[in-house]
Amino acid sequence: MTIPATMRALQQTSLNGPQDLRLITDAPVPSPGQGEVLIRVVAAGVNFADISRAYGTFLGGPQPPYLAGFEAAGEVVAVGEAVDGPQLGAHVIGVGYGAFAEYMVLPAAAATPVPVGWSAEQALGTVVNWPTALAALKPLGHIATGETVLIHAAAGATGQAAVTMAKHYGATVIATASPEKHETVLAVGADHVLDSRAGDLAAEVLRLTGGAGADVVLESAGGATFNASLAATKPVTGRVIVYGVAGGEAAITNWELVYKHQVHIIGLNIGVLIEAAPQIFGEVMGELSALVAAGVLAPAQPTTYDLVDGSKALGELAARATVGKLALVS
Repeated sequence: MTIPATMRALQQTSLNGPQDLRLITDAPVPSPGQGEVLIRVVAAGVNFADISRAYGTFLGGPQPPYLAGFEAAGEVVAVGEAVDGPQLGAHVIGVGYGAFAEYMVLPAAAATPVPVGWSAEQALGTVVNWPTALAALKPLGHIATGETVLIHAAAGATGQAAVTMAKHYGATVIATASPEKHETVLAVGADHVLDSRAGDLAAEVLRLTGGAGADVVLESAGGATFNASLAATKPVTGRVIVYGVAGGEAAITNWELVYKHQVHIIGLNIGVLIEAAPQIFGEVMGELSALVAAGVLAPAQPTTYDLVDGSKALGELAARATVGKLALVS
């Protein structure tokens, strides 16, 4: 196929938020360098990290103006030097820079094949949301059969995957979501769903666990919910895996860890995990492949938006008005 010189893309023009995301029509199409491939983007994933970058709160994030987005699936249309695979025409998904565009460069080694029979849209999440959920549950959370897991934001792409996997591993799942999303969360297997906006989350978790608290907490909400998570965690052996700050920052002191919340607090950033612990990440991806092959994790159709509506998609995600995975299509 003929690759054009320019393309449509969404450019973040400030650090004031996704409302300053602008469609441009003359962005240069990137060229793949050594060890890279160029893909024609079919669908790009919309993530909370995109919102953090738009506000400048993502540590080490790009400075405006920049092409937004980082997760995309599409067809390989050009390869750089020293690339053994994927080949031209392959359908892949991966993480890079400038996913909210018609073309994007990906590291060849990290370009994962789209599962056979899946569309590009359905594959979104398999390299960001699903690995995050599994890493939180298994290598970091050490989930075991019979334990209780508290999963916040359970109606989102990461949350739904976490609920499904936690049930597969034999856990009791207590999930939180806004009331209008409870049916969605129950449908993916949660045993209990609590109102994420209620002020008595910790008390409800303790009631459901007979006063013991949750063994594992997947904490992505931040803000006041973070304190509720700590209070809802089983003392001494309970693990709180923190992988998001959607509701704002929260702090805990060493005094509180000694006298108030005697729990394990573990931070998770999937990008850091990939770089600092590639063996663990490889094991996570291997386990995910097995779960897909076994039918535990099945493709879901994300909510799609036209590329020009990227700002709207990010705004609705920030407002907690969405369910599941969101995608931009060009």
